[in-house]
Amino acid sequence: MDKKLTDVAAGRVKADLVIKNAFVADVFNGRFIRGDVAVCGERIAGFGEYSGVEEIDGTDKYVMPSFYDTHLHFESVMIRPSEYLKLAVPRGVTAFNADPHEIANVAGETGIKFMLDEVKDIPADVYFMMPSCVPSAAEDHSGCVLDAADVKRISQKLGLFGLGEVMNFPAVINADPDMFGKLDALEIKDGHAPSLSGNALNAYLSARILTDHECADVDEVLEKVSKGMYVMLREGSQTKNLKSLIGAVNKTNLRRFIFCTDDRNVEDLFELGTIKNNVRLAVECGMSPIDAITIASLNAFEAYGIKYHGAIAPGYSADFLLCSDDAARNIERVYYRGGLVAKDGKPLFDVTGKTADASALKGSVRIKPVTESDFVLPYKKGMPIMRVFPNTVVTECVEAAGKTADGLDLMCCIERHDASGDMGKCYVDGIGLKGGAVAQTVGHDAHNITVLGDNARDMKLAVDSLGADGGLTLVKNGKLIGKLPLEIAGLMTAMPAERALQTRKELLAALDGMDYNKRIEPFMLLSFLTLIVIPDVKLNHKGLFSVSKWKYLYN
Repeated sequence: MDKKLTDVAAGRVKADLVIKNAFVADVFNGRFIRGDVAVCGERIAGFGEYSGVEEIDGTDKYVMPSFYDTHLHFESVMIRPSEYLKLAVPRGVTAFNADPHEIANVAGETGIKFMLDEVKDIPADVYFMMPSCVPSAAEDHSGCVLDAADVKRISQKLGLFGLGEVMNFPAVINADPDMFGKLDALEIKDGHAPSLSGNALNAYLSARILTDHECADVDEVLEKVSKGMYVMLREGSQTKNLKSLIGAVNKTNLRRFIFCTDDRNVEDLFELGTIKNNVRLAVECGMSPIDAITIASLNAFEAYGIKYHGAIAPGYSADFLLCSDDAARNIERVYYRGGLVAKDGKPLFDVTGKTADASALKGSVRIKPVTESDFVLPYKKGMPIMRVFPNTVVTECVEAAGKTADGLDLMCCIERHDASGDMGKCYVDGIGLKGGAVAQTVGHDAHNITVLGDNARDMKLAVDSLGADGGLTLVKNGKLIGKLPLEIAGLMTAMPAERALQTRKELLAALDGMDYNKRIEPFMLLSFLTLIVIPDVKLNHKGLFSVSKWKYLYN
């Protein structure tokens, strides 16, 4: 026990820090209470009436627990984890569940270890999950394969927090021995179970999988909550589910919801933040600010069994925000373990010189040379094609209706880890890119090369321009007009976040000058169109794959 903490709590000794006369979030009773918040060392001593060595006037301001992003992939922002945290912590998040399955699919244990080394000296709690599906399914070809023995060995060696999203739900339902070995390796298990219901969902949950972030509608949410799951209300850059699912939340089941971002681009990270954006949207949808804050903090910590976090209460970790409003729209100060770590949106910690060695993760792109003739697929009316939509990574399998491929784009997925020469192809309806091509080495989760365009010349140039390190490329009328290098495993840039933002803005500005469906951000969407565990059809290095039928439609 801590005698000084007790003395401060009792009022016998001055606190190290007191926020005076603020509105304090009471997440246990669902209300705000006016009072002083006293901090002793790394913990909250209490709230009521206190004096401190340092006192800050909190009149007309709000003190609330800092936020917890319960599921994200640092790699999706395409900047180093240290650079990500430099932006996310000042925007109110001090706890993260990071699943490094993107880099694990490229570089295995080496990639996971790099991610852990990146965040060592940063004032935030980063709980790393052990990737459960490397590759996401047996049909994929990634840069690494991790079986149950690998999962157990690596998670114990690196001290990982839990098992990352279990995407291979057919393996769970069918009691696959290797999958069961992975499930037995760690107690905490995140889920990924789009559209599962009935006995199939029961079978999946019998493995004691805790969460899901892939619900499509309110009915699916309610069934999963009724069967004991925590449902993540996800608001990413491409996958935006909060508004469509928030109608499932009520006073009875409020404590079964948590927030996550999953995948975020760097522009949204700068401009909107992460979980504060979930809170803002929830309030705009009619949820009370205190309920949104509860979901963003206490619910998350309780879901994962992390005690004495997520509330402004005696003995709790002093991770909190000082805001000018009750919904964290304007975060003035961020405290972590009692120390001020960010002010007015700026970090008070420096990541310069603290980054991990990424040399082993460079030069990860290995493919056979391609020719223009590789980027051709004979078109036939009635053939299955992929239809895509804004704000979702769920696709639809439809029959090609036209007499020609006019208005459609060709998409190819090229194996890039072992230079096998494998290339899957399909037509895509809904993006409508004309007079050019986009290519990238970000393609969840195997991260093979994905290229989309309307002509073979530009598609070849876009792929060739990726080079050995990979990245994002944009070609128009036979000329490379934009590139974002991603030297670290073909997933992340070595640039500082500010420079990466500027480079990506220049890339998107060049893209904006082209003809395509402006309701879709092609680079972000393209990264998901190879993920064969999301309905309804996806493309991998072998061909067009039906998720619902779990078979190739052609290859």
